Amino acid sequence: MDFEDDTPSDAPTPRMFSWARNSTIYRIEKRMHTQKQLFEAISRKAREKFEGISAAQVKALADSAVQFAYDNKALDDTAFAEISTRSGTRSGKSKRAIAQKLSQKGVAKETIAIAVAEADDLQAAIALARKRAFGPFRKGDLDEKRKAKELSAFARAGFSFDIGKRVFEMSLDDAEEALDAGRGL
Repeated sequence: MDFEDDTPSDAPTPRMFSWARNSTIYRIEKRMHTQKQLFEAISRKAREKFEGISAAQVKALADSAVQFAYDNKALDDTAFAEISTRSGTRSGKSKRAIAQKLSQKGVAKETIAIAVAEADDLQAAIALARKRAFGPFRKGDLDEKRKAKELSAFARAGFSFDIGKRVFEMSLDDAEEALDAGRGL
């Protein structure tokens, strides 16, 4: 009797599960991931590492990696969204831009809405102005071309016209005071 079967099994081998666990640890130690990012990374790497791996095996490995990360409290989309929102605001990203980025990373819409609800677009717009030397942080003279360039940069960054105009018209002292007030967030 011959019990050999050449068709790939749908169950990953213990070696594959061990690799998935170690790969998850490595990735999570490097940086925070969303559930979607970790699932896709493990899936992609499993296809590269294991020749002839079936789609069911890839899914099982990625699912086990995500579960392992959750079990060890290393995966938290809510914390990821909150941290990304604070970081984005400090670096001059609008609520709209932050939400779009989180959505691309696979964070649920409800989680995104909660995370960006507390974000301050005015604070973020002032940070953008400082970074790009716009409005109150401008070094040179203002002409119509420069004014249009600055206001359109705010719009491209996802800020409303009103927010862009408020920052544009602020004094340097007011802008710096607003930034200092926002640092406690």
